[in-house]
Amino acid sequence: MRGHQWRGGTVLLAALVSGVTMSRGQTAPRAGGPVQATMQNVDFHLDESIILRIVYLRGRLEPTRPATPATLDDPTSFVIAIDSAKVRISLQAIGDLLNRYVFAYSGAPLRHVRIVVEGNRLRQKGRLNGMPFNLLSEVTVTPSGELRLHSVSIKAFGIPVKGVMGLLGMKLEKMLDLRGAKGVRAEQNDLFIAPTAIVPPPSLRGHLAAIELADSTMLQVFRPEHGPVPAALPRPDSGVTNYLYFRGGSLRFGQLTMTPADLFIKDADPSTPFDVYLARYNEQLVAGYSRNTASYGLITTMPDYHALKSGARVAPPKP
Repeated sequence: MRGHQWRGGTVLLAALVSGVTMSRGQTAPRAGGPVQATMQNVDFHLDESIILRIVYLRGRLEPTRPATPATLDDPTSFVIAIDSAKVRISLQAIGDLLNRYVFAYSGAPLRHVRIVVEGNRLRQKGRLNGMPFNLLSEVTVTPSGELRLHSVSIKAFGIPVKGVMGLLGMKLEKMLDLRGAKGVRAEQNDLFIAPTAIVPPPSLRGHLAAIELADSTMLQVFRPEHGPVPAALPRPDSGVTNYLYFRGGSLRFGQLTMTPADLFIKDADPSTPFDVYLARYNEQLVAGYSRNTASYGLITTMPDYHALKSGARVAPPKP
């Protein structure tokens, strides 16, 4: 048995070294292989305030560099490849993604974008090439998995201009130079957004199949473009509702590498969604506790990220 010292205490992690044989006749997967992943009822931070509410996700962590495992401390080291998922995001968060990441370059044509729901349509406001604009769009999902925002009304300075643009042969596409924008393009008077391409690392990849608009949020439904949905991973504790589970392949976090990975991270407070911020996960880890399983896996219980501000700590149950 090897003892690995964490700030939260000593955790005995047997056979967590890359290449160790796990049982007779079974060798660990290669270090560069994908890690199977399941997440449920998780508020997944993209940054300090932009959050994806993951109702459910089944997918993989795929390394981005040869011979380097997915590393939780380095969000550029892996891609979250989504097989099946339901993810809810606020329209404010979509606007923040566009403002902070997609159009955060010099000369970007769109600024100060705000999005609201109006019935089954979206209204986008902001500044287009320095001028105030107001677009009302019908939203659909394309066969390739993009969001298509079909403009039904375009205003500038509060004045309808779509008809005038048509008379002059002008299109929104010609007014928007989006060459520097990742995940957004224009055709005619429509905008196309690839929802997995506009997020900061860790990058997402998956096929958007449907959306639902409700109040100030958008529910995004992902399904495989081809083939069946992979079966759910059997989790170590079937009674837990808020969790992240990583299994198989190689996974690195801190100074530890699990091969094959078997890491179950659960919420200390299941009454609310599990608030997780990978960029600050070690703080959550230190404030929680961990235990080994008989099959050499690791179960970690952590407080919500937002609870850390009030000094939350989670003590292990008394024997």
